Amino acid sequence: MIEAELTDVYRDYIACLNQQDWPKLERFVDNDVCYNGQQIGLSGYRKMLERDFLEIPDLRFNIELLISDAPYIASRLAFDCSPKGKFLGLDVNGKRVSFTENVFYEFRAKKIVQVWSVIDKTAIEAQL
Repeated sequence: MIEAELTDVYRDYIACLNQQDWPKLERFVDNDVCYNGQQIGLSGYRKMLERDFLEIPDLRFNIELLISDAPYIASRLAFDCSPKGKFLGLDVNGKRVSFTENVFYEFRAKKIVQVWSVIDKTAIEAQL
């Protein structure tokens, strides 16, 4: 897969998340997907995302930086949202916070098979 095609697939994946179009998620995520070294599968990945949107009703994924080196994508996602209660073990309780996530993806046959994610928790702590 060429880089331009991979970035198009990734942008469509982010749109799927923002639309919370969960049935469509299987077009982008492999059945055996691993997240931060743990195999959680498509159903576990979907549950994680659904939980995120329940805990953060105004959640929106915004691509700030996107680099492609097939079969990998590196992305810096920016968030400006109001988690309802605890978030990453922090008592956010509806306060609006801004933070980023640095995330790397490995794709196979246009589907995500590996995700490595680090959220900037220090940025959130500084705002509380």
